[in-house]
Amino acid sequence: MQAESDAENATGGGAARANGTPVAPVAPATPVAPGPAKAKAGAEAAVKSRRFPSITRDTARPEGSGRAVPGAVSTPARQWPMLSVLTATAIGLLATAFGHPRVGCLAIGVALIAASVMRRVLPSVGMLAVRSRFTDMITYGLLGVAITLLALVMAAPKPWLVIPFMEDAVRFTVR
Repeated sequence: MQAESDAENATGGGAARANGTPVAPVAPATPVAPGPAKAKAGAEAAVKSRRFPSITRDTARPEGSGRAVPGAVSTPARQWPMLSVLTATAIGLLATAFGHPRVGCLAIGVALIAASVMRRVLPSVGMLAVRSRFTDMITYGLLGVAITLLALVMAAPKPWLVIPFMEDAVRFTVR
């Protein structure tokens, strides 16, 4: 390892700190013959290193940057999974705004459950992919189930689903 850095400094490649600032070349510990060593170092420089670079020059594309449909299709058609979830959520918000909170919350919960299913089933979902597939599925699924259950046990005016221990749990946590 030391010999590699000495050879690199001798050939003028220089070194860099982890933050990218250059470091002045250091004289090699062993003398380097001017002729054949330079040719050998040049040949080694032509071979691409398989090591991960110490300084990252670019970032990897996120998983969701891929398209759900090939690039020849228009943008709304390429992002149909995300647009369908957003449309269902907008419908749920409008229903809630017009005085139907249970129906609106059910629509939002079902939209999130559908997002979880799409994230699992479809190979490419466009911008619906935010994190890893597993994390997206768990996040969308748990939020969707929680919102759907809350909509079903909502007390206004009469719950559609009665869970026996729910009143005790609310009393214990809220009051």
